[in-house]
Amino acid sequence: MRLLDSILMEIDQEAQTTKRVLERIPEDKFAWKPHPKSFSLGQLALHIASLPGSVTAAAVPDSMEAPNFSQPEAKSRQEVLETFSKSLESAKDTLKKMDDARLTSMWSLTRKGKVLMSVPRIAFIRSILMNHNYHHRGQLSVYLRMLDVPVPSIYGPSADENPFA
Repeated sequence: MRLLDSILMEIDQEAQTTKRVLERIPEDKFAWKPHPKSFSLGQLALHIASLPGSVTAAAVPDSMEAPNFSQPEAKSRQEVLETFSKSLESAKDTLKKMDDARLTSMWSLTRKGKVLMSVPRIAFIRSILMNHNYHHRGQLSVYLRMLDVPVPSIYGPSADENPFA
């Protein structure tokens, strides 16, 4: 079994859950924020949707200059879902081109030529592509709860949905 096989299986499994959460975002609340320092609902949803493709693209070269991050706000739920679908396919296509040697080779994040972090590429993929995305999906589920939108099952029953009943 290649190192990538378990990651690809997890991406497919988690994508179903992420899509269920993204499908619930209310279009009339895209500008809503739970706090002035927070992303808006539309920004957070579009960030989650675009993460797979952008992170895997960043994992291709051996190093990357840390971006000056700004997140646009989605215009519609359809934009979010289409972005997620395209981003997911792009991510899987990019990852399938990496063998175990590539995945275990070092990847670095730099700022103005200074190395901020250097990790095996698979650790970057695991941390930012996977864990970072789950973190934001959890934030989005809290946004839904605060907006009184039924929260879908994620890893088991939510207060609104029980896949085991």
